[in-house]
Amino acid sequence: MGTHERHRLTEVINARGTFTPLGVSRSSATVAAAVAEALPEFFAMEELADRVSEAIAHATGAQAGALTHCTSASITLTVAAAMAGSDPDRIAALPDTTDMHNRVVLPACHVIDYGQSSLQAIRLAGASVVLAGDENRCSIDDLDDELAGNDVTCLLLTSSRLVHAEPIDLIAAVRAAHRRGVPAIIDGAAQFPRTADLVATGADAVLISGQKYLAAPTAGLVVGTQRLVRAVRAQEKGIGRGMKPTKEAMAGVLAALEEWQAMDRAKWEADQAAKVAAFVQAADKLPGLSATDLPDPTGLPLSRVAISVDDGIDAVVLASRLEAGHPPIYVITDQAAAGVLVLELVPLDEDELEVLLTRLGIEVQAMEIRATEKPPA
Repeated sequence: MGTHERHRLTEVINARGTFTPLGVSRSSATVAAAVAEALPEFFAMEELADRVSEAIAHATGAQAGALTHCTSASITLTVAAAMAGSDPDRIAALPDTTDMHNRVVLPACHVIDYGQSSLQAIRLAGASVVLAGDENRCSIDDLDDELAGNDVTCLLLTSSRLVHAEPIDLIAAVRAAHRRGVPAIIDGAAQFPRTADLVATGADAVLISGQKYLAAPTAGLVVGTQRLVRAVRAQEKGIGRGMKPTKEAMAGVLAALEEWQAMDRAKWEADQAAKVAAFVQAADKLPGLSATDLPDPTGLPLSRVAISVDDGIDAVVLASRLEAGHPPIYVITDQAAAGVLVLELVPLDEDELEVLLTRLGIEVQAMEIRATEKPPA
C-alpha cells in the first residue's frame, strides 16, 4: 500500500507548480534514498552543516551557504543576522532590538503573500519595515532615499513571478545599498535555476527554496557571503532554534545538489519546452479553449501553458470543477477573473497530462451544454 491508500489521502494532479498546499514538488528516488539513509544515523551536525555550505558554494558560485527550515524562515533569520551578527548577547536578545539597527528597507511593490506576508516574516525577527516607492513602481532614487535613513539594517528585494510591478534593476539596487554600507538580501524562493545569476548581482545573501525546483526535502537555502551566512547559522542559538534544518533535510539537499550538477540542463530545458509545446497543440484543439506558451516572467528556463476560455465559459468555475472532480486537478488561477488559467507541467508525467487534457475537454463541454439548456417553463 502506498501512502495515499494507507492513510486514506486524495491523490491529486498538480498543474499549479511549486505550490506549498499541494506538497511543492516531487523528489527523485536518489534524494528519497539519501533521506532514508540519513534518518537512522547520528551526525556531528555542525560538520554536516559545513559540508552543506561547501556544496551550496560549489553549486552556486557563492562564498558559503546555510540551511534553515524553509525560505520564510530564511527571511526571518537573515534579517536577524543583519541586525545581531554573530554576537551571542544580541542573538539572545532578539526579537528585542534595543540598540540595534532594526529597519529593513523593502520596495512596496516587492511585498508578496506566499501564504504568509513577507512583511510578517521580517517582523518576526523584531525588525520594522520601511517601504520604498509604491505598489506599482520603486525607483533606485526611492530606494536610496529610504536607505539614507537612520538605523537601516538591510535592503530586502524579491525576485518572484508574484511581483507584478515594473521590474527593479537588482544590480543597481544592490549597489545603492552597498553605497550606504547596508547589506542587500534577495528573496528568490522559487528561483533555484537562477541562483547563480542572483548571486552575481552582488547581493550579500540570496534566499532560495530547497523543495521547489531543486526538489529536495523542505529547506531554505541562504546563499551568500561567509560573514552573513555564518551569522545566519549563529541564530540557531536564538530565535532560529525553532527554524533549524534537520539531518534528513541536509542529506536530501546534498543529494539534490549533486543531481543538479550532474544533470544535462540543456536537455532538461528542451524536454520541458517540448512538453509544453505538445500540450499547447493538443489543448488548442479543444472546443471553447485556446492555448499558448507562457514564458516565465522572471527568466526561469521554463514556460507554462496559458488556457484562455471562450465567451460564455467562466474560468473561475472551470478551475473549481477541475478541483472538484476525480482526481482533483489544481491549476494557477491568478488570471482566472480575466478568463485565463495557467498550467505548470514540469512535475507531470504522460499519464497525468492525458488525464488533464481529457478533463479539460469534459468540463468545458459540460459547461457549454449547461449554458445552452433552457430553463423549464
